[in-house]
Amino acid sequence: MRYLGDTPPQKFDLGKDDRAELKGQEPAVIWFTGLPGAGKSTLANSLEKLLHKDGRHTMVLDGDNVRRGLNRDLGFEASDRLENVRRVAHVAQLMVDAGLIVIVALISPSRSERRWARELVGSSQFIEVFVDTPLKECIRRDPKGHYARALAGKIPDFTGISSNYEPPEDPEIRIDTMSGEPLHLALQIMKYLAANQLLTLRSPRSRAFV
Repeated sequence: MRYLGDTPPQKFDLGKDDRAELKGQEPAVIWFTGLPGAGKSTLANSLEKLLHKDGRHTMVLDGDNVRRGLNRDLGFEASDRLENVRRVAHVAQLMVDAGLIVIVALISPSRSERRWARELVGSSQFIEVFVDTPLKECIRRDPKGHYARALAGKIPDFTGISSNYEPPEDPEIRIDTMSGEPLHLALQIMKYLAANQLLTLRSPRSRAFV
């Protein structure tokens, strides 16, 4: 099959702003990054419930879930991890173009990969959330038993054990999961979104059929 990546994109009359206006919200990507077991998915779940209660149109892209479908063909080698982030970032971009608030819960261990995702989506609509949980606490929690297997040498290239994780240097939000319950922490993120006018309601233009 011939690669079409350099083919000029097809132009359409309706764009991101039109779709976002119809939903009455500012689209954005809220990108949770952190060690395995840090609490990314738990926080993403709590945040989405708050946004849903506030009448927002949302979608969660969870690292484990996308590997069951979209990325089921990928392993955990460096090249596959890069491709995993690339695909998720492109899906997130498409959902932002659809006017959604997209919550991504993905280890995404490399700063360069997260920087690339930010550039793809657009810096003004990309909020990096560092779920800052100490490695010892992640090992203690070990909700899926991955750390135990990794420490026993049964999982090669496991982030935090045999594969490096690069914490964000300047995230928009840093969450200390040792300081409160998920709902309390998710409320901190809501306050940031409100303070930065990302929860501002759009006023839809009147439309007439022609």
